[in-house]
Amino acid sequence: MTPAAPDSPPAGRARLADVAALAGVSVGTASKALNGAGRMRTETRQRVLDAVAQLGFSPNQHAQSLHSGRSWTVGLMTTDGIGRFSTPVLLGAEDALGAGKISVLLCDTRGDAIREQHHLQNLMDRRVDGIIVTGRRTDPRPPLPGVEGIPVVYALSPSTDPTDTSVVTDDRGGARLAVEHLVATGRTRIAHVTGPQHHAAARERARHAVEQLQAAALEPSTGRIHHGEWSEAWGRRATEAVLRTAPDTDAFFCGNDQIARGVTDALRERGVAVPGDMAVVGYDNWDTMALASRPPLTTIDMNLSEIGRIAALELLRAIDTEPRPGAHTVPCRLVVRESS
Repeated sequence: MTPAAPDSPPAGRARLADVAALAGVSVGTASKALNGAGRMRTETRQRVLDAVAQLGFSPNQHAQSLHSGRSWTVGLMTTDGIGRFSTPVLLGAEDALGAGKISVLLCDTRGDAIREQHHLQNLMDRRVDGIIVTGRRTDPRPPLPGVEGIPVVYALSPSTDPTDTSVVTDDRGGARLAVEHLVATGRTRIAHVTGPQHHAAARERARHAVEQLQAAALEPSTGRIHHGEWSEAWGRRATEAVLRTAPDTDAFFCGNDQIARGVTDALRERGVAVPGDMAVVGYDNWDTMALASRPPLTTIDMNLSEIGRIAALELLRAIDTEPRPGAHTVPCRLVVRESS
């Protein structure tokens, strides 16, 4: 019987010792190369990785955890049971974490403090390496209690503690993009219709919209901001109120796409051509609303998946003991469609 060649994979499942032998290093060096630990020559680490690929070696995750003190799992905690805003954030985070072979445990608190504590305890019992917290609103939230020693990053809904790491959307930049676009298309009588005043997103977008109008030597066409619900029904009612007060209005900048779709419906029923007579810009770039609107909406995209991706990268930095406290802002982008 002819013996196997020295560099042939052994029968059965490959072991770390087989990887070390093929790479010509000690088992300890092979382990360090796979864990990214210790200092070694680049070519040595590459020889180990080449041996892993050749042998089809799959590390024992339990053994890795014992060796490194890490569980290679991260908790993703959301307060948004509907998922309209948190789902893109979580998908962006999962993509970044998955690239690092980190498993993700998703917990939905449904905005309930008791349920949040239950999930938090489960994550801590599982010894997760870190936690990402997100929600459906941009309002600041209290930090998670009792998580000392576990890195936490807040995405979209920032922590009220400035020493925590939060990744947030740039509402100021979003409002600037919307107003600049409308002004660039020749609109000078711009109304702003948005959500409830007690929501941070409505307040901030309105404040920055007024600032941007003033920078262009303009003011809201009705002289004020129209606060209401985040709904199409409110968009329709607000359209009537705006046009009664300021019939020469030539554009609407809306706080979200639902309101904007209500505005376009009301304008169509009145025989007002969009964008010929009136331009409309929404916010969120929610495809369900923006693309189904007649005409499809120009809108501001908050880059939610990018918020999630950056939150995951910040968490990985924190896990590697290089946290970056404070709020990290992700730019918005303007998506131009037929409504403007």
